[in-house]
Amino acid sequence: MVPHSVTNQHSFYAYMLECSDGTLYTGWTTDLSKRIDVHNLGKGAKYTRVRRPVKLIASWSFDNKIAAMKMEYQIKQLSKKKKEQLVLSQVRERRPGFDP
Repeated sequence: MVPHSVTNQHSFYAYMLECSDGTLYTGWTTDLSKRIDVHNLGKGAKYTRVRRPVKLIASWSFDNKIAAMKMEYQIKQLSKKKKEQLVLSQVRERRPGFDP
């Protein structure tokens, strides 16, 4: 999976992390950089505390908290394979011509 940076003016994000054991974690936040730092300090979600370091592999920006939370929920309902496909489709969208 390919990480990317987000430079956006929206203030709510759904995000996906890849944990050190290869598992995926999905959450939502208002500050991506700060949230990833919190996860990597072991002060984030219980799930990521024992799976550090984590790295950002995808994020989606929204104009409101409810939309970000809905996206988080929808992603959490997917299988790992579907989540990986979602990440790849986002990377292709942001980087035309990318084909791993």
